[in-house]
Amino acid sequence: MKKIIKEIIIVEGKDDITAVKAAVDAEIIQVNGFAVRKKSTIERIKIAKENKGIIILTDPDYAGNEIRKYIHKFFPEAKDAYITRKEGTKDDDIGVENATPEAIINALEKARCTLEAQLQKNYSMDYLMDLGLVGTSESQIKREKMGDYLGIGYSNGKQFLSKLNRYGISKEEFEAALKKL
Repeated sequence: MKKIIKEIIIVEGKDDITAVKAAVDAEIIQVNGFAVRKKSTIERIKIAKENKGIIILTDPDYAGNEIRKYIHKFFPEAKDAYITRKEGTKDDDIGVENATPEAIINALEKARCTLEAQLQKNYSMDYLMDLGLVGTSESQIKREKMGDYLGIGYSNGKQFLSKLNRYGISKEEFEAALKKL
């Protein structure tokens, strides 16, 4: 059984997400490299930090270090997870996506991640269906607006449910966003 990580893990790209998901059960924010400078990305990271805490896991190269430094300007208390260049290199390509699950788990443990015994499930798919956030022709638009109101970004139904539970979105926050719909 995979370890459940409380904090939200910040990575550079979609291949990094795949590698981290192979290692642990965690919510992940992809910053798309230097697109991290977008205001909306920083806002998503801010919400994640306030609700669950964040761990930065970027590539062990110059660009990864620059992205890490940029995030730390806004969130100096963020935890850092590092993989070595050797662990992240495959066929002259350097990145988190090349690391083994063991290397990623080791990096997260050294960052002193918080393990959760069990994922909090305050929301269910049935609940989202009852509200029309899943299963209707307008669901996508509603989820997009709710994601904006809650600061968690757009997601498909399954990802939206995961974010609600992992980001620690309170019922009060959720209901306030619902009223705005």
